[in-house]
Amino acid sequence: MPFTDDTADALRAAVWLVNSAEDPDTLTDAADEAALLLEFPYTGRLDRDTTEIEQLRALRPELRAMLLAERDDMAEHVNRALAGVTVTPRLTRHGDLDWHLHAVDDDRPLAERVLVETAMALVDVIRADEGSRISVCADDTCQALALDLSRNRSKRYCSTTCANRNAVAAYRARRAG
Repeated sequence: MPFTDDTADALRAAVWLVNSAEDPDTLTDAADEAALLLEFPYTGRLDRDTTEIEQLRALRPELRAMLLAERDDMAEHVNRALAGVTVTPRLTRHGDLDWHLHAVDDDRPLAERVLVETAMALVDVIRADEGSRISVCADDTCQALALDLSRNRSKRYCSTTCANRNAVAAYRARRAG
């Protein structure tokens, strides 16, 4: 994997959040937000209210555009995101994470922190020219994002469900052909 743990975690969280907008929407209430926070334990301010959920939901199209942008456009998205906040960078460690960078205060709204953490992770993606690791799922019926952090760049599907569906279809096509 070409990225540090905090970069990979921020990318996974952003992809999860973007994919929560797919049908069916999986970020509609406090239980859905709790699932996000269980999978990606953000530190700092957590309001856990309808405003916070709506801010996260509203962030999804911007994150999708950032994550899928070509390299130069991705840099513009990142610069725009970082210019829109008061950046107060500091090194921190907590939980199982070793020293890593937090770019905004912990008391900022969760959606703002997610946006900035995604932007900071994309700095690493841009610098390593690894944007091809983020794509739309290879399943023709799916528009979710696939994040490939594998060494051999083999991940094409957003989930096991899509991968299995396509493997079964390919098997049936070979058997019929």
